[in-house]
Amino acid sequence: MITPVLLCGGSGTRLWPLSRKSYPKQFTELTGDSSLFQATAGRVSGSGFAAPMIVTGADFRFVVTEQLAAIEIAPSAILIEPSARNTAPAVLAAALVLHARDPNALMLVMPSDHVIPDDARFRDAVLAGERAARDGQLVTFGIRPDRAETGYGWLQLSEAADADFSPVPQKLQRFVEKPDSAAAAAMLADGRHLWNAGIFLFSAETLVQAFAAHAPDILTGVQAALAGAETDLSFTRLAAEPWAGLRDISIDYAVMEKAANLAVVPYGGVWSDLGGWEAVWRDGQPDGAGVVAQGAVTAIDCRDTLMRSEAPGLQLVGIGLDNLVAVAMPDAVLIADKSRAQDVKLAVERLKAQDIPQAETFPLDHRPWGWFERLVAGERFQVKRIVVRPGASLSLQSHHHRAEHWIVVEGTARVTIDETVRLVTENQSVYIPVGAVHRLENPGKLPVVLIEVQTGTYLGEDDIIRYQDIYARSDGNGPQ
Repeated sequence: MITPVLLCGGSGTRLWPLSRKSYPKQFTELTGDSSLFQATAGRVSGSGFAAPMIVTGADFRFVVTEQLAAIEIAPSAILIEPSARNTAPAVLAAALVLHARDPNALMLVMPSDHVIPDDARFRDAVLAGERAARDGQLVTFGIRPDRAETGYGWLQLSEAADADFSPVPQKLQRFVEKPDSAAAAAMLADGRHLWNAGIFLFSAETLVQAFAAHAPDILTGVQAALAGAETDLSFTRLAAEPWAGLRDISIDYAVMEKAANLAVVPYGGVWSDLGGWEAVWRDGQPDGAGVVAQGAVTAIDCRDTLMRSEAPGLQLVGIGLDNLVAVAMPDAVLIADKSRAQDVKLAVERLKAQDIPQAETFPLDHRPWGWFERLVAGERFQVKRIVVRPGASLSLQSHHHRAEHWIVVEGTARVTIDETVRLVTENQSVYIPVGAVHRLENPGKLPVVLIEVQTGTYLGEDDIIRYQDIYARSDGNGPQ
């Protein structure tokens, strides 16, 4: 059995405003009815594959469990990174966990935000590399290039792939850094170069040996982080202090480019890392005028343009647009020349420098019990819509500075206020005074939707004292 290791800690700033630090692109429904993360997990499930291992950040731990549960996939482990240290420490942590179970276990390392439409063809390519991985090779997967792309690293083959780019493993000659346009055109023409997908297959033992040989400091640090790890519900929290001392480095730079036991499997199917809005436009199958329209969009006399509306009730209209990207969210709108789509990250940096919350904060704030969104806010009041999943519960809590009104608009809630417990159904409301100990639970089988009106002198999310919490949150972060 091959254990998929799914990496999902990135922030995806090049797809702002849809992708943000608080809810990055891998968890969004960018290309269909499931998220990129869910599609990735489903792609490597079933015959030949063990339950996946997930490496993510603390902010996304409940999003990961919720999205996996929605597609009925149970992870073998979820490792929580205390801070982002790039892919080398993350992959090694997963390898050491697997190594403790079985040194010969094979692991398939994958980013969780790629688009690979042909699941069967991809699985065939993975299985084609299995023998090389069991023989001690570090196997990487190269994508058949269809353009002289300067935004990807490339892989140089020992010999040219066949016309179909059949998944036949061969020795990897070398990694090639992101090229200029002339070098990319030459590599596209010679048939001996593939795009580097950042997908790897190897045994836990082979990878641990590679780190021992080429990056022993990272091996020592990750071992210490695992030795000091703590169990939190179904999560494994790596120790923060040794993790903070690790180098911020990719697995390519740390070990792959230094190793001699490298093999590559060509992949001839469709692939995209959705690295920017131009990629979303390209993969969205533009119409005859080159227009991709997604959501509530009206395009009139537009050419080579992406228009996308993610705001319910907001109609995005474009007239005479040419080579543009227009993305509308409830709290932010992006308009950019398509040729400048990679510069979106510069806009995010400028917004962050001005302390503008839209730079990193998503309009919907996802919590282990569901989600909420702010509808309107003033100096001494705030109105939210809150959705609580069936069987879920907000923490037992109180506030120093605010009172709350809850109006249930869908479902039935069980509400605790001090010593009183009551059911609140649709069109009923309750009032929670300042300082009252309270909780809301959903005992039913349908979501509970309520409107919350907060009033008080301070409405910050840190005005909360938790007394009980079924999700073991002790950081005081955020409401309920």
